[in-house]
Amino acid sequence: MESYDVAVIGAGLAGLSAAMCAARYGLKTVVIDRMGAGGQIVTATSIENLPGLPQAVSGYELGPQVFEQAEAAGAEFRIDTIEAISADGDKIAIICAGETIAAKALIVALGSSPRMLGVPGEAEFAGKGVSHCASCDAPLFAGKPVIVVGGGDTALDEALVLAERSQSVLIVTHGPQLRAQATLIARAKSLPNIEIRFETAVEEVAGDVGVTHVVLRDLKSGLTSQAPCDGIFVCIGTTPNSELLRGVVDLDADGRISTDIMMRTSVPTIFAAGDIRTHSVGLLAACAGDGATAATAAWRAITGR
Repeated sequence: MESYDVAVIGAGLAGLSAAMCAARYGLKTVVIDRMGAGGQIVTATSIENLPGLPQAVSGYELGPQVFEQAEAAGAEFRIDTIEAISADGDKIAIICAGETIAAKALIVALGSSPRMLGVPGEAEFAGKGVSHCASCDAPLFAGKPVIVVGGGDTALDEALVLAERSQSVLIVTHGPQLRAQATLIARAKSLPNIEIRFETAVEEVAGDVGVTHVVLRDLKSGLTSQAPCDGIFVCIGTTPNSELLRGVVDLDADGRISTDIMMRTSVPTIFAAGDIRTHSVGLLAACAGDGATAATAAWRAITGR
């Protein structure tokens, strides 16, 4: 069993930022992730809201760049599946499929997964018209009508990507207005092939071999209607990937990890960063800041500063 000062689980922007900062403090640091570096950001076509990048950059570019920074600082990287985590005082064990890693401090940056609608047909047509990633699947819907469900930044980002290829994009949201940044809303409203429908819910996803339409319900009148589409992109928030930490640290009612301002959890040597923690705003700049804060707090805990 190899031992480290700091183990970071999750290789998204929060995790890589934490690893880079911890390694620069001189701590022996390892990042463990079951996939490659970058996390969910590698699926982003255009990242425009990260300071220091006046020109938009793709997540596919940004992820490896941050990984290179962390590696150059001295952090190690392991691809493995984490099966369990145990904490006994200042002894932390990360039990992986390959081997068990020991660490003096643990930074959890496992992020979140897309939330499902939970309606009939959604699971049945997953990968057959139901998607959570326009960057991945937009080419499949060139010249076809699609629906985006959600009213936040992610939904608008997805809609703008799809509008470049699809015949039409219908944005469906529960609320009476969109919750996205004003710049995204303005861009969406300026495109002739984007329509926005407020106070509307998806009742069912239907089709044969693939999706052919969805059943929508007007939340004001209660009336239902069919909207033809070849694809539906679900962007209604995320669910934290925190099951590994259940019973190890305190979680809030939504399953996110409770932390203080220094990213400390209920266990003094375990920290959390990014949108897996309570009250995270989820923006990339904030996630990177979380990572740096968690690494600083871990360094202080380990060195007694």
